[in-house]
Amino acid sequence: MTASFIASKAHAADATAPGGGTVHTLIIDTDPGADDVIALLFAMASPEQLKIQALTTVAGNVPLAKTSRNARLAREWAGRPDIPVYAGAPRPLLRTPIHAADIHGSEGITGVKVHAPSQPLADGNAVDYLIRTLRAAPEKSVTLAMLGPETNLALALTQAPDITRGLRELVLMGGAHFNGGNITPTAEFNVFADPHAAEIVLKSGVPITMLPLDLTHKVLTSPERIATLRGIGNQAGRTVADILDAYVQHDMQYYGLTGGPVHDATVVAYLLQPSLFKGRKVNVEVDSREGLGFGQTVVDWYGGLKKPANVTWIAEGDAQGFFDLLTQRIARLL
Repeated sequence: MTASFIASKAHAADATAPGGGTVHTLIIDTDPGADDVIALLFAMASPEQLKIQALTTVAGNVPLAKTSRNARLAREWAGRPDIPVYAGAPRPLLRTPIHAADIHGSEGITGVKVHAPSQPLADGNAVDYLIRTLRAAPEKSVTLAMLGPETNLALALTQAPDITRGLRELVLMGGAHFNGGNITPTAEFNVFADPHAAEIVLKSGVPITMLPLDLTHKVLTSPERIATLRGIGNQAGRTVADILDAYVQHDMQYYGLTGGPVHDATVVAYLLQPSLFKGRKVNVEVDSREGLGFGQTVVDWYGGLKKPANVTWIAEGDAQGFFDLLTQRIARLL
C-alpha cells in the first residue's frame, strides 16, 4: 500500500483548501539549519493549506541561540510576523550534544548573510507551549511537523502524556534504512542527535509519517532546478538558490551525487501534496545503546518481527514534482 493512498484515506474527512489539498493546523518544530530555512519559507508561503500556529526551536544543526535566530530570520524573510517563535530544549535528553556546523556553517545557514531579526522570540518555552496548546486543542486536530531532533516533543510527552489527544499526526524528517546514515554509517543526524527522544516519540501511539534519507537522497537538486528558483526573480527565490548552491556541495562531494538533498523541505511537500510520495506502514524502533548502531532506525520493512506498524515510512518521491511545487510556492513570497 502506498503512502499516498494511506494519506488520502486518513484525510478523506478533513477540510480542503480552495485550490485543493488538505488544510493542516500546524506547528513546526525545527533546528534551522539550511534545509530547515528552505522548509520554513516553503511552509509559510502556503497559508491556505498550512495554518501555522507557531515555530518551536530546538538545538541540533547549531546551538539553540542560533536555531532560534534562524527561525526568526526565516519568518522575517517570508513576511510572516504573525507566527510566534518559541525556543525549546538547549540539549538532548541524555546524550552529549552534537551539532552539524560542518554541513550548515557556523551560523547554521550557508550562502547568505545572517543578522539579528527585528522581531523577538515569544515569551515562554517551546515545551510549555506544546503542552498548553495540545491540551487545549480539539481532539486529533494538530499536525506537528518535526524537522530536527525530537527533544521538545519527548519532553512534552514525558511531562504530559495526555497531549497525544490533541495530535492528529506527526510528520518527521528523520531516520535511514536502505540508504545508510549521514552522521554514522547507520544513523541519520536528527535521530542520532537525540535517540532517546526519538524512542519516546515512536512509542507515543500518535500516527507518524517519517521521511528518511531513503527518500531525501532521491530528491536531489540540479543546476537547472536551482537556476529555476533563482529565475523566479524575487528575493525569496534568490535566497533559496544562494542557500542551496552552498549547502549541497558537501553531500555531492561526500556521496558522489549529481545534486544535493533538501531534506526538511520534503516534509512540507508531503503535507501539501502527499500524492508525490510512496511508502509503506512498518514497525520502526531506535537503537539507543552505545556502540556502532547508536541512533540507528531499525525498520522492519518486510514485517518479519510481526510487530504492529507504528510508522508510515516514505521511500520514494517524485523529485521533479517536488521542485515544481517548491518553486511555485517560493514564487509567492517577496
